[in-house]
Amino acid sequence: MANSGQKVVLITGCSSGIGLRIAVTLAKDEKSRYHVNNAGVGLLGPVESISIEEMKRVFETNFFGVVRMIKEVMPDMKKRRSGHIIVMSSVMGLQGVVFNDVYTASKFAMEGFCESMAVQLMKFNIRLSMIEPGPVHTEFETKMMEDVAKMEYPGADADTVRYFKDVYLPSSTDIFEAMGQTPDDIAKCTKKVIESNSPRFRNLTNSLYTPIVALKYADETGGLSVNTFYNLLFNFGPLMHITMSILKCLTCSCLRRRTISPN
Repeated sequence: MANSGQKVVLITGCSSGIGLRIAVTLAKDEKSRYHVNNAGVGLLGPVESISIEEMKRVFETNFFGVVRMIKEVMPDMKKRRSGHIIVMSSVMGLQGVVFNDVYTASKFAMEGFCESMAVQLMKFNIRLSMIEPGPVHTEFETKMMEDVAKMEYPGADADTVRYFKDVYLPSSTDIFEAMGQTPDDIAKCTKKVIESNSPRFRNLTNSLYTPIVALKYADETGGLSVNTFYNLLFNFGPLMHITMSILKCLTCSCLRRRTISPN
């Protein structure tokens, strides 16, 4: 049992990557006792080649896994009229990304569920916070990118496969190298949210993504963000590569530390 004044934190999936770094970061805090656990899966590629069963597996972990955990801890928190639920989401829960259709959908579902729950939970003095990373350098992400580049995509037409392998994947690699954070960055942001006296609901871990997300809310028709991402990917690919290379130089390690939000 935790001593009086200690925080007990349960976070789902910590065998590697972000979850592991959160566990290590919180374990170093001698003033608090943390119980850490974490989970999430990705899915990338042309949707025509992805089976419904594969899609269900993503939702089972990324959406229903979160729902089950919240349902498990919520009754006791309501009785105590105290608690803080932290959910690891993604910037893809705010902005759709081409060829990440199913993963993005699972994160959108989670964001909608949590946004709805947050209102009810406030009445019981329970806070709910979303951690929303962009690209993160993990072994999981590296292996996934290597694997999908080698895969065949039955069911998808040749043009779509070419766009995926020859246009999307190189652009995605550029973005990861220029804007990617480390699991330690995400862990530090999560610790700040846990320790905050007034935690925010949404917490983008990388302020470089703020303008990208803002595009969506600047135009209620959705055309601005859709057309912008289309042009960046298919019409201005070389320019995007140059821009990402410049951004990579600008976001050196000393500057990257400043992108760990919330401040």
